[in-house]
Amino acid sequence: MREAMQLIGGSRRITVLTGAGVSTASGIPDFRGPNGVWTKDPEAQRLSSLQDYLADPEVRQRAWRSRAVHPAWTAEPNPAHTALVDLERSGRLRALLTQNIDGLHQRAGSDPELVVELHGSLIETECLSCGNRAPMAEALARVAAGEADPPCHVCGGIIKSATISFGQELDQDVLRRAQRATLDCDLFLAAGTSLTVYPAAALPELAVRAGARLLICNAEPTPFDELADAVVREPLSESLPALVAAETIEPKGRLSTWGDPSTW
Repeated sequence: MREAMQLIGGSRRITVLTGAGVSTASGIPDFRGPNGVWTKDPEAQRLSSLQDYLADPEVRQRAWRSRAVHPAWTAEPNPAHTALVDLERSGRLRALLTQNIDGLHQRAGSDPELVVELHGSLIETECLSCGNRAPMAEALARVAAGEADPPCHVCGGIIKSATISFGQELDQDVLRRAQRATLDCDLFLAAGTSLTVYPAAALPELAVRAGARLLICNAEPTPFDELADAVVREPLSESLPALVAAETIEPKGRLSTWGDPSTW
């Protein structure tokens, strides 16, 4: 923990990547952990498969039932979220990249301009035919009124949450924003993510190759632990507030940049 505090305290431009582990203390289960959604119910993974979602009306209907009772609707930000708000207020947060779709970073007070939602957001729906977006609340009201699989009210196509499913590409503009923030930091902090889902999982190595230090805070081992300058296993709702409160010190060690990814 001491090494991690020194890393935070000695950094001026910190890019943070968060995963499901940041929101577990808010009552939102992760996917792959010991008590994860997919660990307890492997069939639930089909709800996150674009191929299954498009091909099987029963998968879509189950997905809508799941969305209606998603814990994100009642969850509140926890100390891990508010610690990152404090980091932002210190002037040292370059960007907050998140794999989470629950919107808790913004609800905690993070500047939406600094939050990069790599995997989209649950609070909107998107038509897979015409691309029309609408508030999720509208679709859930239709489900509550008896529409098991509500179609797009513009073109009649299939709609889903505006999130990235397996088999669906990330928005390239969003990914480029994340890459620029990764290249433009002196510390890359990965918190609550297993670092197994790409392309987000490629960001820590990209940061290190560009000269940044790497700090990983996650309950379980990740494939990048050996690359990290420090690894913290403590619960994030306890460790992140302590790390952010670390006294600022003069930065040491490597720092360089590869420049804008558009020049690669």
